[in-house]
Amino acid sequence: MSLPTSGTLVSEDGCPDLSALRIAYFSMEIALSPALPTYSGGLGMLAGDTLRAAADMAAPMLAVSLVHRRGYFRQHLDAVGQQTESDVPWSPQNALPSAHQVVNITMQGREISICAWRFDVVGDAGHIVPVFLLDTDLESNTPFDRRLTDYLYGGDSYYRLCQETVLGLGGVALLQALGVEPDVYHMNEGHAALLTIGLLEARMGSASLDAATEEDAAAVVQHCVFTTHTPVPAGHDQFGTDQMFAVLGSERGNAIERFGCLHNAMLNMTYLALRFSRYVNGVAMMHGKVSQEMFPEYRIHSITNGVHAATWISQPLQAVLDEEIPEWRRDNHYFRSIYGVPLSRIADCHVKTKQRLLDEVARRTGQQFNPRVLTLGFARRVATYKRASLLFSDPKRLAKIAKKIGGLQILFAGKAHPADAAGKGLIREVFAAAASLEAAGVNILYLENYDWELGALLTQGVDVWVNTPRRPYEASGTSGMKAALNGVPSLSVLDGWWIEGCAENVTGWAIAKTDDEEAEAASVYDKLENQIAPLYQRPHAWARMQQHCIGVNGIFFNTHRMLGQYLSNAYFPQISPESAFPLAVDMLASSIASSIGNRSRKPSSGESDTSLEETALA
Repeated sequence: MSLPTSGTLVSEDGCPDLSALRIAYFSMEIALSPALPTYSGGLGMLAGDTLRAAADMAAPMLAVSLVHRRGYFRQHLDAVGQQTESDVPWSPQNALPSAHQVVNITMQGREISICAWRFDVVGDAGHIVPVFLLDTDLESNTPFDRRLTDYLYGGDSYYRLCQETVLGLGGVALLQALGVEPDVYHMNEGHAALLTIGLLEARMGSASLDAATEEDAAAVVQHCVFTTHTPVPAGHDQFGTDQMFAVLGSERGNAIERFGCLHNAMLNMTYLALRFSRYVNGVAMMHGKVSQEMFPEYRIHSITNGVHAATWISQPLQAVLDEEIPEWRRDNHYFRSIYGVPLSRIADCHVKTKQRLLDEVARRTGQQFNPRVLTLGFARRVATYKRASLLFSDPKRLAKIAKKIGGLQILFAGKAHPADAAGKGLIREVFAAAASLEAAGVNILYLENYDWELGALLTQGVDVWVNTPRRPYEASGTSGMKAALNGVPSLSVLDGWWIEGCAENVTGWAIAKTDDEEAEAASVYDKLENQIAPLYQRPHAWARMQQHCIGVNGIFFNTHRMLGQYLSNAYFPQISPESAFPLAVDMLASSIASSIGNRSRKPSSGESDTSLEETALA
């Protein structure tokens, strides 16, 4: 099989020919724009970065997700760190063009109609990856069905199963209506696993699923790729068989059961995806091994995550890279050439981004942080296994270190799921620690409403990125990668990506590998006092570490490399090295053709975040 050439990838107006797109990427959440609340955290950010890399590389890809009309949630924190939430409503009809298709699926014993909105992810050379956001808010649907695409990770388990049915079955139906026949369906986590049943139905045509054979199942398997993202049990959606039959109906339920997709007598979306995929991977080397132990009856590969460099690198550093290493945008391997950039220029970029971060902190909180004081960053979804309070295990020692090194500043951020009481408790613990340590020279702030823009400010502007998950629950992690691309070293537990990215005293520091939490905390304090702070006092040596972060980690932990591995290992492993080079030439030619077309047309829906800010949010 060969991929389409440049003549079929792009139409005359610069938009992709949908019928030529070979890869369909399904994800429950995708971070498309800071203006659109279509994501909650790392999974959505990874999905968005994947598509931005696909657009840069002119990959023949499209994506399917849900519109999430009321978003994830906006976080509000009171004086003691008590979290409350409010909706983030937006109006897709005011921001995005329609896909001009309405499809119907049978669900809950009745027909439900689904429309879609289109967002175009535009690459560096103008290539477009279209994203279709499914929406059930149609007058023909019942009031309950109209709300199914409102809340990301909201509602009870019944609501969630209905949502995942819309994503999987509705997404397959939409692509059929649009005339798209992908060779590869990539399930980014198990939320989209029901697309496999949609493909089986499509193969059977007018025949019943009861007549489906192992040969039919094997044909579906050949089209499916599955990425699992978490070793945490709560991250694998499962539903009772009563809900399965109520939502999907007896024919689909019986097929799921007959093909061995139940686990512990429940519909487990991870096992459904595993059963119907020819390629399965974890998102880091260690996560692949952990997943293999979790699912020993399946072959689990690993492709380590990355981040989209042009999205996350600060503007001052981008300007330097454009001047010194202009090839970096199309080929992230050129980050190695950072060793030809003067250290003073790298250090100056961080001075600017740190000041920008601290200016925003002052604007939000009224508190002034000192730009000359060592500043740590800790920001991620708040869950107990991520251990946000490990830094405060020994507050007296932390205060003593701060006094010795001339002060210490720590910035926290992160949302707890509205139903996660333990996670909310961790936020209050950080607030309490901040209050108790303020007089001791440890300045701690917890910043409200962690999102795309705040995440960028933090990963660009802090001096050290801290990560303290309980092993082995950090599947990958990408915030530390964003920090590294900005020259910010990590102090982290050896889990997820950091096992591959940590070169001790070169790209950062490893927290002691032990199951003793007290010993881990002591390791944090030892590294902070005896290695990090002394190095920070030596500006030239610190700038050299910043250079190493970019030159050593930047060339690998990026989505250009990651997507290349998906293309060659997961999507099209049958393409030989001999045919890979002409394929790359074809893709580059299509990208250039798209770029020429785009210069002569008006901006598309996905090209202007400013216009989205003005029109999308209610």
